[in-house]
Amino acid sequence: MEHGDAQAIAVGGVTALVGFTSSVAVVIAGLGASGATPAQASSGIAALCLTVGVGTMLLAWRHRTPLTLAWSTPGAALLATQGAPSWPEAVAAFALTGVLILATGVWARLGRLVAAIPVSLAQAMLAGVLVPLCLAPVMELAAAPAVIAPVVILWLVLQRWAPRWSTPAAFALALAIIVALARSDLTGALTLPRLALASPSPTWAAVGLAVPLAVVTMASQNVPGVAVLKGAGYRVPWRGTMLVTGAATVAGAAAGGHAVNLAAITAALPASPEAHSDPRRRWIAAASAGAAYVLLAGAGATLVALADAGPEGLLPAVAGLALLPTLASSLAGAFHEAAGRTPAAATFAMAASGVAIGGIGAAFWALVVGLATRWWLGRRRQGREA
Repeated sequence: MEHGDAQAIAVGGVTALVGFTSSVAVVIAGLGASGATPAQASSGIAALCLTVGVGTMLLAWRHRTPLTLAWSTPGAALLATQGAPSWPEAVAAFALTGVLILATGVWARLGRLVAAIPVSLAQAMLAGVLVPLCLAPVMELAAAPAVIAPVVILWLVLQRWAPRWSTPAAFALALAIIVALARSDLTGALTLPRLALASPSPTWAAVGLAVPLAVVTMASQNVPGVAVLKGAGYRVPWRGTMLVTGAATVAGAAAGGHAVNLAAITAALPASPEAHSDPRRRWIAAASAGAAYVLLAGAGATLVALADAGPEGLLPAVAGLALLPTLASSLAGAFHEAAGRTPAAATFAMAASGVAIGGIGAAFWALVVGLATRWWLGRRRQGREA
């Protein structure tokens, strides 16, 4: 094996490790809020790792491009705040999300329709969803400073010197604290997860969860993922990628996988010169990341068991820290244009309220309110010009 190929394999392993540890706390919170039992949550993590891993290896090998997939971290944050009336309805929402992603690859008109949703409204919806989660570090620090303060301090220090590793390191420290302060025996935590399949229950509430889940996945993961790879000199095969990620989401839905998409932040690693000096060989790093995700599928049950045994509020605090940069970028994107600030503010307020109407979560209604406000104010401006 050439030295460059070995380096690519190593970078791929780092990519998967950073992507997994930097957001798995958010996924655990999202699945739990959607009604998943510990067994179903560990099944969901395993399903996501397997579908992300296999999908990444398939795309990287097929297109010889460093295409890296990931689970939808903004989607998990949406679940953590919106939840679902029941786990079967959540499973139905996951499957419908996959169908919508598939449809954007098959039906170009639907893809254009999704793309027509103003970025400012999608970002405002995401920001509103993230606010309660990002308040968790503050709230938990006030409630249990001795437990939370070391995690927050470590995260802040590494944000300055090694930001890529700040959340993984905070997560590792949180796990160490859980082991030290566990409220129960942890001998049973070292176990392999089992895929726990659930029958979907399609309802209007499931549709109301699936639509914003698909929108936030497209706007906050797929579109930035394309931009990252384009900046590195690679073209993303949009149709093929949407077919693979949509099919992967549908395949993992019954086992608890909420959404699979293009990686955004971690996508830069396999596509960079750090992975390989030859741009044509960097796909090896992406394929290696996919293989690493398959191996990480075995860690789900242990992590869920540790989260259940540890001090209450510790992992939500880590999840909040992990999402702070996303909240900052979402707020910047939502209120960047002065003309669109009022619709964005209405969207943000509705999403942050957490109010469900007719059994449908606030994120869906936030998009409705934002689009309606934008349309109404647009007509007003047109009247003035006339």
